[in-house]
This record gives sequence, C-alpha cells and structure tokens, in this order.
Amino acid sequence: MAIKLEKLAEVQEMLRKKVVLADTLPNEIKYVAGVDQSFPNEKEVISAIVLLRFPELSLKAKSFSRVKVNFPYIPGFLAFRELPAILKAWKNLSKKPDVLLVDGHGIAHPRGLGIASHLGVLIKRPTIGVAKRLLVGKYKAVREEMLASEIIYQGKLVGYALKSKPNCKEIFISPGNMISAERALEITKKCIAKHKLPEPLRLAHRLSKELKEE
Repeated sequence: MAIKLEKLAEVQEMLRKKVVLADTLPNEIKYVAGVDQSFPNEKEVISAIVLLRFPELSLKAKSFSRVKVNFPYIPGFLAFRELPAILKAWKNLSKKPDVLLVDGHGIAHPRGLGIASHLGVLIKRPTIGVAKRLLVGKYKAVREEMLASEIIYQGKLVGYALKSKPNCKEIFISPGNMISAERALEITKKCIAKHKLPEPLRLAHRLSKELKEE
C-alpha cells in the first residue's frame, strides 16, 4: 500500500497546534526518563525506556517493548515508524517521569512536530527532543564545553545546540511538549554526566542495544 505523505503531514500539522511550549513542570522535579529505539532486523523495532531519579541520575525503573515495523524510515516522519513501540514501552513503565527525553527532535522539525513533540501530545506529558543531527534551522558553532547556541528556524527559536563535551560535536535540544526551550536546555544540561549524551538517553540506548543482541 502506498504511503501518502501529504496525509501524514496534515496529521502533523493538526497535532502541532496542540503542542504547549509553556513550562508545566514544577521547579523541583524528581524523575527523568529517556527513550531510545533499536532495530534487530528489518521487521522489528525495540523501544527501551529508562527512569532515573533526579538530579542524582540513579536508576529507578526500566521498560521495553518489541513490535513489528509497519512504516519505512523517512526523515521528518520518524514518529510513524517508532511511536507504536514507544507507546507500548511507556504503558509498561511502572512509574512515570516528570519529563521524558526522546532520541529525536521536538519542534525543531519542518512542520514543528518531531517525534518528541508528537509523543508529548499523545501522552500529555513534558518531553524534550535530543538529537545528534540537525533537521532544520541554523546555529553558530559552539567551542566551549556546556555552552549552547540558539537554533533559529524561520525566524523563531526552536532549540539549542549544546557542546556537552569538549571534543565532541554539538547535540541538538528542542522542546517537545509542555516545556520551554530554556527549561529543556537546563534539564538536559543537568542530565549530562561523563558522556556526550544525557544519561537518560545514554542508558536507554544501551538497554535497547542489549535487548537487540538477545
């Protein structure tokens, strides 16, 4: 069956109107989580969620799912490929976080609805997109560790490029839902430990790879 991207783009445009970019989190948050996916083969996707206590970043819980892939990889439409697995893993998670970090983009997306925003609207929770590659927008290169540069797209601030470690390329942070760009950057910074990626995502990535090898 042919995939009609125009129809899916219309769905994204509709959901984009439901994205909230105001801070809804309390000043003090207790739990953060990260979600990442891996593909053991062409027909399956594994979604792994790791829940951590905040700010100490110690493990509290984890969850995963393994589902069939029913959608090809198409840039800009990642949510339609990965969300079924994420939603199942989310349902299985025993305790829900105050905020969820997602491997992918939030509003830094051609239609303002990357996977982090799409997910945030569906689960009605604060989400943050953290990506290794920029999808849209421009920013000034960052040279110093833990400094960030604004990502501007169509004249608007859509996120930040963060130099999380001195000898690494920037990571790209954008608000997903129910959070501002500034708070998304602040929380992501506090989740950086010894590695380039924030701990919730690094550990979720590791778990998804371990499950892939089983």
